[in-house]
Amino acid sequence: MRTGFGSFFTSRRAGWMAGLAVAAMLSPSLALVAQETAPAAATPQTTEPATTAPAQATSGDQATSATLSNTPDKKKKHEKVAKADRVKQGKDTRAVIKRDSKLQPQLSKDAQLPDKQLYDKALAQSKSGHYDVARLDLQTLLNTYPDSQYQMRAKLAVADSFYREGGSAALAQAEQEYTDFITFFPNVPEAAEAQMRVGDIYLKQMDVPDRDYTKALKAEEAYRTMLRQYRDAPPKLLEEVRQKLREVQEVMATREAELGAFYASHENWAATIARYQTVIDQYPQYSHMDDALIGLGDAYAAQAHIIRSQALPEAARAKLLQEYDGKAATAYRTVVLEHSAAPHAEDAKERLAAMNLPIPEPTPEQVAASEALESSRAQYTMSRRLQLLILHKPDTVPAARAGDPPLDDAPITTAPQVIKQMLASYAGALNPAAAAAAAADAAKTPITAAPGSDSAAPATTAEPSAAAAPPTLSDVPAPGEAAHDSTTSTMEAAPARSGPTGTGLGVEVLTPGVSTSPVSNLPAATGAPDPNNGLPTAGPKDTAALPPIEKPAEAPDQVNELKGASAQPAAQTATTGKNGKKKNPKQPFDKDDESSSTHKKKKGLDKLNPL
Repeated sequence: MRTGFGSFFTSRRAGWMAGLAVAAMLSPSLALVAQETAPAAATPQTTEPATTAPAQATSGDQATSATLSNTPDKKKKHEKVAKADRVKQGKDTRAVIKRDSKLQPQLSKDAQLPDKQLYDKALAQSKSGHYDVARLDLQTLLNTYPDSQYQMRAKLAVADSFYREGGSAALAQAEQEYTDFITFFPNVPEAAEAQMRVGDIYLKQMDVPDRDYTKALKAEEAYRTMLRQYRDAPPKLLEEVRQKLREVQEVMATREAELGAFYASHENWAATIARYQTVIDQYPQYSHMDDALIGLGDAYAAQAHIIRSQALPEAARAKLLQEYDGKAATAYRTVVLEHSAAPHAEDAKERLAAMNLPIPEPTPEQVAASEALESSRAQYTMSRRLQLLILHKPDTVPAARAGDPPLDDAPITTAPQVIKQMLASYAGALNPAAAAAAAADAAKTPITAAPGSDSAAPATTAEPSAAAAPPTLSDVPAPGEAAHDSTTSTMEAAPARSGPTGTGLGVEVLTPGVSTSPVSNLPAATGAPDPNNGLPTAGPKDTAALPPIEKPAEAPDQVNELKGASAQPAAQTATTGKNGKKKNPKQPFDKDDESSSTHKKKKGLDKLNPL
C-alpha cells in the first residue's frame, strides 16, 4: 500500500500537502452548502414514528417560507407629491424640448424604420474604424431613401468618415464633401461645424513655420469665414474656432518674425523693417511681440548708425537722425507701455536709457491687459515637448487663450515700400525746398472725376461744344503764336460723334512747332473711320517681293564605296524569255566569298571561314 504514494507523488509528504490544498479549495463550497441546509436541519425532530411525518411536513413548510422570504418584494409605490410641489415645465422649456426633438430625429417614434437602421449601422461601423463599410451603408441610404429625414445627417456622416480616416487623399475628399454639404444645406446648424471642419483639415496638414505655409493660409481663411458667416452658432463652437484661429496666426507670425531675424543677421534693414512691421500690424496677439518690437527698433537704430557714418550736411543728418531715432524710440516705448508683463520689457527700458530718453510708466489698465494676455498662454510640459520633438508639428503652445483674433488682414509692408520711404526721407532732408514744392503741387493738383461719375468737372476745364468739329492742321497755332512752351503737347478731347465716322478714341495729340509728315490723309484729319483706332500697322520693314523658288538639283547616283568590294554593274539589261516575260539576269556568284544551298557547298577548311 505504501507504493500507492510512490506511484504518483514523489514522497508521503508531497501527498499530504496535495490533500491539504484540495481540502482548502473545497472548504468554501462546503460552507455554502451548510448554509443552505441549515434551515432544514434546525427543525425539531422526535423519536416517535407517528410524529415524524408531520415534523417533516413542518420542516418543508419552514423551508418554503424561508425561500419565499428571500425573494425580492414587489416595487413600492412612489409617494404621492402634492400638486403644489410638482415641477412644471414652462413655455420656454417646452419650446426647447420641441426644437431638440426636431433637430434629433433619431429620438422620434420612427426609430425602427429601415433608413434609421441603416444610419445607425453606418455610425457603428464608422466608430469601429470600418470607414468603407460605413460609407457603403450611407450611400445606400442616400440612393434608396431620397426623401428620408436622415439625408442631411447621412451626407455629413460621409464627410466625417473621410475626416476620421485621415491621409491626404481622404482629407481632400472630406473637404469636398463638407463643401458640398454647406452648398446644399447652408442654413442648418451643422453648416457651421462643417465649415470648421474645412479649417481643421488644413490645420492637420499645417507644417512648421520654416516650411510651406499654404495650408496655414487656407486654414486661416476657413476659420475667418466661419466666424463671419455663422455668428449665431453655439458659443462653445465659436470659442473653439477662435482658439484654432489664434494658433494658426501664431504659426504665421512666427514665420514672419523668423524671416525678420534672418534679414537682421544679414544687415538687410529694409527687409527686416518690412517683416517686423507686418508682424506688428497683422498679428497683435503674437506671443513674442516684445521681441518683434525690439527688433524693429534695433533696425531703425542701425539705420541711424549708418546715417551717422555718412558724409551728409549737418542739417540733413540731424533731420534723418531725428526721424530714425524717433521711430526706434517709439518701438521701445510700445514694449514698455503695452507689453509691460512680457519677458523682454526690461530690455526695452535699457535701450531707452542708453538713448538718454525718459522711460514711460504704463497705466494700470495697460498693465492689467498685458498681464491677462500673458497669463492666458499655456505652459510647456514634458508631453508637449516630446510631441514637438517627435511628431515635428508647429509650436502652438504659447498661443494666446484670450482676446478676439483679427478677422481682416492689415496692409502688408514690403521691402520696396520701405526703400522708397528711405529715399524720400533722404531727398527731403537733402533738398527741403524741392520736397516742399512737391508737397504743395500734390496738394494743389485737382482730383479728376472718374468717367461716368455724377461729380462735376473742374471749372477751369472748358466744355467742348457738341457741334464742334474734330481738330485739323489748320487749328494748330504757329510756333510764335503759341501761348505756351513749344516742347509741351496739348490734349484736346474730341466730342463724341453719333455716326460711324471718327477714330473712336476721341483724343488727338498735337505737337506745335514739330514738323511731321503730311497728315491730311490720316483718318483723324479726314474723319474717316480708322480700323486700327490710331495704332500703327504692324508689318515688315522690307516689303519687296521675294525671289521665286528654285527647283533643287537632282541627287547623284549612290555609289558603293566599300573597300575591297567588287564593282556592281550600273544597270542590268532585262532579257525576254520564250513566253514573253522579262527575266532579270542572275547575279554573279563567287564560291570563295559566299555559299548557298543552290550552289556547291564549301568543303574542308572553307566551312570554318565566315568570310
